[in-house]
Amino acid sequence: APVLSPVQLFFQSGFFFFFLPPKVFSQWFSNLPQTTTTWSLVPRHQCSGVPAQENIPGDSHAQGFSYIAASYVKYLEAAGARVVPIRINRTYEEYVKIFNSINGLLLPGGDVDLQKSEFSRVSKIFYDLAIKANDALDYFPIWGTCQGFQQLTVLTSGKNLLTLTDTKAVALPLAFVPAAQNSRLFKNFPKDLLQSLSEENITSNFHSWSLSVQNYSRNAKLKRFYKVLSTNTDGRREFISTMEAYRYPFYAVQWHPEKSPFEWIDKPGMTHTPSAIKASFYTAIFFVSEAMKNQHQFPNISEEEKALIYNFAPVYKGLGSIFVQNYYFD
Repeated sequence: APVLSPVQLFFQSGFFFFFLPPKVFSQWFSNLPQTTTTWSLVPRHQCSGVPAQENIPGDSHAQGFSYIAASYVKYLEAAGARVVPIRINRTYEEYVKIFNSINGLLLPGGDVDLQKSEFSRVSKIFYDLAIKANDALDYFPIWGTCQGFQQLTVLTSGKNLLTLTDTKAVALPLAFVPAAQNSRLFKNFPKDLLQSLSEENITSNFHSWSLSVQNYSRNAKLKRFYKVLSTNTDGRREFISTMEAYRYPFYAVQWHPEKSPFEWIDKPGMTHTPSAIKASFYTAIFFVSEAMKNQHQFPNISEEEKALIYNFAPVYKGLGSIFVQNYYFD
C-alpha cells in the first residue's frame, strides 16, 4: 500500500485536530509517517504578503482608508505562514523593501478598479518585481483569488478582458481540463479530493466578471503565459476558473477557497462541507509550500515583528457581512 502523507492521513481519519485534546493529538501526529515531498520545515522567517485595498463604499465599520479581509489571513496562517499586510499609498522604495523581506504574495478578492486603484498599482509593482526575481532564479510565488485572478490577467495582458457572467453567489464543481492532471497545483492532490472538486458544488463563486475561454484564447499574451487548469460556465458563457503560469510560480483561482472555513454569511454559494474545507486546506498548503522555496527575510527581528499582521486587531462585522472580520489600515 502507498505511504500516505500526514495531510492525507489527517483528513482520512475523519477527525479535525482541534477536536482532540492536545496530548492525544501530539501522540497521534508523532506516529504519522513523514515524507520529504509533502512536508518541509517552515523557515523561521517565512512570511506571505497580502495587499490591502480601498475600503468598500458604505462600510459602516471602516476605519482608515483600506482593508484586508481576515479570512485571507487565516487561510495562510492555517497552512503555516505568517502574514505581512501591504498597505496602499506607500512609496515604490518601501514596496521594494517589503518584497525583499517576504516569501510570496496573495492577491485577495474584492471590488476595486483593476487599472486605476491603489490596489492595482501595488499589485503591478509586486508583479513586476516577482517577474524580475524569478527571471534571476529568485523563486517568488504569487497567488490570486477572484479579484486577484482578474488582476493577474490585466497585469499580464495589459488589458481588461473580463466579461460579465451570472456568478455572483453560486457554488460549482470544477471542469478540469487534461492539463490539470500534471499541473503543479493539482498533481499532488488526493484523488478523492479531485473527484469532489469535479463532481460536487464546493467552489464558492462571488464574482460578476470572468475571463471567458474565448477572450483568453484570442489573447496571445495570456495564452503564452498561463495554462488553463479548469473552466466553468454560468449556462451561457464558459470562463476560466483555475490557471497557473507556465514559467513562473503564479497561480490563480476565480473561486474562493478561503470562504469555506472562514466566512459565514448565509448566501447561495457558501459551502462548508468536509470536501470544501479540505480543498481550502490543500490549496493553502500548496501555496505556502511554494513560498517556503523563497529565501527572502527581514533584515532583523525587530523589523519583522513590526511588519506582521499581529500588530493589528481585526474588526468583527457580523455574520451577515460578506466578510466576518476585516483588518483596517490608515
